[in-house]
Amino acid sequence: MPLVVVTTSPRVAPGLLSHQAWQALRSGPVLTGSAAHPQLPYLAEAGVEVQVVEPDPRGLAARAVAETVVWLAEDDEDFMRAVGHAAVALEDPPLIEVVPGSYDLPGARVLDLVAVMDRLRTECPWDRKQTHETLVPYLLEEAYEVLETIEQGDYPALREELGDLLLQVVFHARVAEGFDMDDVAAGIVEKLIRRHPHVFGSVRAESADEVNDNWEAIKAAERASKGSESVLEGVPMGQPALSLAAQLVRRAERAGAPESLSAGVGQGVARELFDLVRRAADAGLDAEAELRAAARAYSARVRAWEKH
Repeated sequence: MPLVVVTTSPRVAPGLLSHQAWQALRSGPVLTGSAAHPQLPYLAEAGVEVQVVEPDPRGLAARAVAETVVWLAEDDEDFMRAVGHAAVALEDPPLIEVVPGSYDLPGARVLDLVAVMDRLRTECPWDRKQTHETLVPYLLEEAYEVLETIEQGDYPALREELGDLLLQVVFHARVAEGFDMDDVAAGIVEKLIRRHPHVFGSVRAESADEVNDNWEAIKAAERASKGSESVLEGVPMGQPALSLAAQLVRRAERAGAPESLSAGVGQGVARELFDLVRRAADAGLDAEAELRAAARAYSARVRAWEKH
């Protein structure tokens, strides 16, 4: 006889179970180890009787030898591992079948992060007192740590650093009073769909350059609809100077600004730096990244020199 283990995801609304799970739940006595299992009210409403028992790995495995038993699991991985060991130890071990009643879709763990952040904001004195302004240094720090792992090619560390950066996004969304994380996600989803008509609409784009041209045209139309007076609207002036200069040049020249506007900007070294940024852009290079690479190379040389 089989032991049928029905698993469910806490990130899916209780009661939303697969057809296979409903069939399994009606195939034999249903047991669970938790009286607070979120599925219990919905199973009771559907006429499925569930017996709450003390978790006993050996007893459950032995009972499944004589009859079909359904176990309604709930985050009890250690218990189920013990059941497996107990079943294997029997002379005539039962067949153990796992039936997913519900399972996570991609991105479902973000719900856990939102829930954890909500609890921290409510119960942790430090998290509770933070504002958008006090969180700014952490946002910048985490963004630069992500950049560093990419530049170093440390992709195993990238996973952790992206998580730290994602926390900052969720934190700001939780602090906000006029919107929440769902609004943040909805906004970027709408923007991505709107700016990718070659994917979600009937526009054709055969190359990355065409995609980029469409993107810029759509952005220009969006700015016009909002009454923006300048193509430089939205350029963050607080970013590092090299990347700021590059973004300003890129925005202006895409809008048709003459190259002569960048000539003679500033004085002395500032003028030379700005000209280098424009030249780098013309060559398809990122001036900020190029200088950072040179700085890393110089750092390596200094460290090597210190060892001699």
